[in-house]
Amino acid sequence: MTWMHRTLAAVTLTALALPLAAHADPCKVEISGNDVMQYDKKELAVPATCREITVTLHHAGKQPREAMGHDWVLVKTADLAAVAQAGIGAGLANNYLARGDKRVLAHTSVIGGGETTSVTFSAALLTKGGDYSYLCTFPGHSALMHGKFKFASS
Repeated sequence: MTWMHRTLAAVTLTALALPLAAHADPCKVEISGNDVMQYDKKELAVPATCREITVTLHHAGKQPREAMGHDWVLVKTADLAAVAQAGIGAGLANNYLARGDKRVLAHTSVIGGGETTSVTFSAALLTKGGDYSYLCTFPGHSALMHGKFKFASS
């Protein structure tokens, strides 16, 4: 085998192995919040072919959860303001979510700076093309920390 053939064989083998490592799972999404009440994404999208969905929240700030905590809560868009309002009285011990609130489709816990949390939930809770949003329920944060969640064909 010539030098050129060996090189082509090595390149081909490397190229075949790359797609396995390079393709992220489209049913797993990540988002970050910071100390100035902002998510780094205004929209998250997963394909309707997902059976389970995992959302990972990173808190990129430095402040503790008691001062600048963030969570990620999925709701129907029409329920966003009501869920945020209902959660205020629930307190940090309840992750600023009213106990048993059926409007909450999925949620993480409230975390502080430097922490990470995630939630995995069944896609059966969602309807393809439905109108969904996410928010942070820490008091006052939902005004700035919210976005669209799309569950649709890729």
